[in-house]
Amino acid sequence: MTTRDKLIVGNWKMHGNHAANADLLQGILAARPFVAQAAVCVPFPYLSEAAVALANSGVNWGAQDVSAHEQGAYTGEVSAAMLHEFGCRYAIVGHSERRALHGESDQLVADKAKAALARGITPIVCVGETLAQRDAGETEAVVKRQLSAVIHTLAHCIGEIVVAYEPVWAIGTGRTATPEQAQAVHAVLRAQLAAASAHASSMKLLYGGSVKPDNAATLMSQPDIDGALVGGAALKAADFVAIIRAAA
Repeated sequence: MTTRDKLIVGNWKMHGNHAANADLLQGILAARPFVAQAAVCVPFPYLSEAAVALANSGVNWGAQDVSAHEQGAYTGEVSAAMLHEFGCRYAIVGHSERRALHGESDQLVADKAKAALARGITPIVCVGETLAQRDAGETEAVVKRQLSAVIHTLAHCIGEIVVAYEPVWAIGTGRTATPEQAQAVHAVLRAQLAAASAHASSMKLLYGGSVKPDNAATLMSQPDIDGALVGGAALKAADFVAIIRAAA
């Protein structure tokens, strides 16, 4: 069995201000060293201050989205080249909120992942089903369809991404997939990746969806769950640090 380092990524979503961000980052940094890898994905206006605060700290940072375009007349978009210039390590692509609220297609998500990789930024590609899709027994088909577009677009580079399984019905709802439910989907994704890449066994697959200090260790004890994409709990330093510790 391949041993993979755990990765915990905090997704701040549209939260934060100068003072709160400084306190949160300081709280995280004060708790080092960590055994697991850790990163925070912050709103665009705060990327530069996150870069400064986290410089040479061992804690990485990333963006919550990235444009599929290199440059041009795309008002409001931020390119991978711009993020790279700041030293961005990760970019979340295809989060369920982007898919639902902004109508992002599987192909657009794949194109964003390709744009990020082209600039040396690791895309965290999100996949996941709605409650209606789960109840209809469509979970496997949905996540495989979402990931298939990325596999087809990235081809031999697919081994360089991180995949995050986030059941839509468990995001911000307080509901969490059981460790067994989460592992079952992760196993499906790992098998799909294995059919496309010789590096599948070393790729990181994260779970996201109401991850908290009290359920993190059990989730991450599953064989194919290599960390977490954390929402609400990432906004409290004590909770986020507890989840990083749970990964060890």
